[in-house]
Amino acid sequence: MSCLKCLKHTMCGVNFIFFICGITILGFGIYLNTTFKYNSLLPSLPAMSFPNIFFIIGIFITCLSFLGFLGALKENRCLLLSFFTLLFLLMLIKLILACLLLMYEKELDTIIMKELNKSLEKAKNNTGMDDWDTIQKALQCCGVSNSSNWNKNIPDSCCKEPCKEEKSTYWEKGCYDMLKELIENNLLNIGIGIICVCSIEVLAMCFSLTLFCHIKNSGLGYK
Repeated sequence: MSCLKCLKHTMCGVNFIFFICGITILGFGIYLNTTFKYNSLLPSLPAMSFPNIFFIIGIFITCLSFLGFLGALKENRCLLLSFFTLLFLLMLIKLILACLLLMYEKELDTIIMKELNKSLEKAKNNTGMDDWDTIQKALQCCGVSNSSNWNKNIPDSCCKEPCKEEKSTYWEKGCYDMLKELIENNLLNIGIGIICVCSIEVLAMCFSLTLFCHIKNSGLGYK
């Protein structure tokens, strides 16, 4: 019984920490959405902007951690089963996405390139220019492939030094290449992060299933 109590309190504590993290991510998404008014770099998927991504992730983590916390605290079979099911579905979705990314890597590269070109064309008309200024300054890049994508209206964020009217020097590499290079250089860190997240999810599933079986064997029902 003492081990089960320890398991219950551990699950409550971990889910409470994740609940706070979810609220923080959600608040950050709302802050970005109300302050910076970012548009999406993917015109065909306008919902996939940075604020919306933070917003969705924040809501999901908050709801999921709340289910786990309340289910463990109240020893509620229904909530614990819902928590386990959602975690299982999340891992299944991630596995399917990983397989699709490996199978359609080249097609995905082509789609992203087309979307960035569409976004840049809109930015030339001052639609979504904030996104491009941010990414060009952060990655030290210019345009999708190079500065020629902007034609003669090259933005100041492309300049290596404070822009001058004449003889300004621009970043040589395009943002697509820099984004791809950034991901390739951090594959190890990304892999470690994914393994850590999956390990936490598996442990949470084991904890919830153990508590579920204990409550069932105790005859507490769905109360």
